[in-house]
Amino acid sequence: MSQSASILKVLSSFSQISLEEMDNVRLMNRTDTKYVMSVSRVPDILTRMNGDFKVLEINNVRVFSYFTTYLDTSDYLFFNQHVTGKLSRNKVRYRKYETTGNTYLEVKKKTNKNRTIKKRIENDLAPDGTYDAVASEFIYKHVPERPLVLKPVLINTFKRITIVGPEVNERITLDYDISFSDSDGRKAGLPSLAVIEVKKDRFSNRSHITDVLKESSVYPTGFSKYCIGNAFLNDLLRKNILKPKLLMINKIEDEYNRLIYA
Repeated sequence: MSQSASILKVLSSFSQISLEEMDNVRLMNRTDTKYVMSVSRVPDILTRMNGDFKVLEINNVRVFSYFTTYLDTSDYLFFNQHVTGKLSRNKVRYRKYETTGNTYLEVKKKTNKNRTIKKRIENDLAPDGTYDAVASEFIYKHVPERPLVLKPVLINTFKRITIVGPEVNERITLDYDISFSDSDGRKAGLPSLAVIEVKKDRFSNRSHITDVLKESSVYPTGFSKYCIGNAFLNDLLRKNILKPKLLMINKIEDEYNRLIYA
């Protein structure tokens, strides 16, 4: 059985939550904790979660495809902010939700208090990679450090499962089948990787999902799809800062391959 089939089989036993009910757990101002593991471990993690969590379902679909285009300056301001550990930093992206067809322009700000604040408007990126005056005004309002000339630099696609936990104001996303590309035709994929993100309205170590992950020897680690994708596709000056993350990915890929080809 394929990994996707195994994941869908476990998900089928979860209770469902609708998109309308999810509006109560939007968490546009939140804390984030990420966990990275082999996708081969996902069915077991989901099995351990079942009974205490509900999975988002839209039109009988529980696994959703996301299409994200990241914008940055010609000198990769946002990438450099992130990899150098700047406490207050931004990302700007267009994200298309394939199931609903909606596309949003989003600004994600990480504050110096380690909170993530997301602002978004419904807006489309033009086929030539340009954005309109409404988008420009929105970006300037939320990223006011300097006048920015942004362009698409990275495309990221992945599949996502969204789960709501029993604790109040907690949302868990599980991403896999992650791939990257750019306008020059370069491509890279991370088929062996899964990323779990626990999003809460305030920081707390108390959560059933963190207990499940700890029991499975999966521990928190920083991880940015945007930064990793750029490290794979672009020869940027500061990409060596990400070497520990790239070694972690290689280790997970080895674990995945040993299991698949055993």
